Amino acid sequence: FPVTIRNLKHKAILMVAYSAGLRVSEVVSIKVNNIDSDRMQIFVEEAKGKKDRVVPLSKITLDILREYYKAYKPQKWLFEGQTKGEAYSVRSAQEIFVDCFKKLGLPKYVTFHSLRHSYATHLLENGTDIKYIQELLGHNDIKTTLRYTHVSKKSLTKIESPLDKI
Repeated sequence: FPVTIRNLKHKAILMVAYSAGLRVSEVVSIKVNNIDSDRMQIFVEEAKGKKDRVVPLSKITLDILREYYKAYKPQKWLFEGQTKGEAYSVRSAQEIFVDCFKKLGLPKYVTFHSLRHSYATHLLENGTDIKYIQELLGHNDIKTTLRYTHVSKKSLTKIESPLDKI
C-alpha cells in the first residue's frame, strides 16, 4: 500500500482483502484455522450464497499475518473486535478503508469493495484466465465476474494480432 498504515491489524485487514479479492464480510469472518500457510491458501467459509471456496494466500500477506498473530494472538477469529472472542465488525473494517484511502485523496465512490474489483482487474491484466477469476471470486455467473474486470487501455495496447505470431 502506498500509504503507511501504522496499525498492524488495519494493515493486515486491507492486505488480506486485496491480496485474496475478498468481500469485507468475508475478511472479518476469517477464523484463525482458515489460514493454511503450508498450502498457501485461505479457506472462505459460507461466503455470499452460503458457498465455501479456497483462495490463494499471498507470501507478503502471510508475512504480515505472522507479525500480526504474534502481536495480537487472536483465538477464534483472525480479526477480533473490541470484545475478546468476537469478530471484527464490517463497519469498522470499512472505516479503516475510508481513513486510509482519504489520505490518498481518492474519490468518494472508492469503497472497500474497490479492493475486490482491483484484485480481479489486476489478475486479468496479468493474464489470468477469466474462468479462474470467476472461481476465485466465487461467482456463479461469468457476467458478474466481467463487471469486476475493468480492463485498462494499457492492457489493450499489449494485445497482438494472431497473424503477427505466424
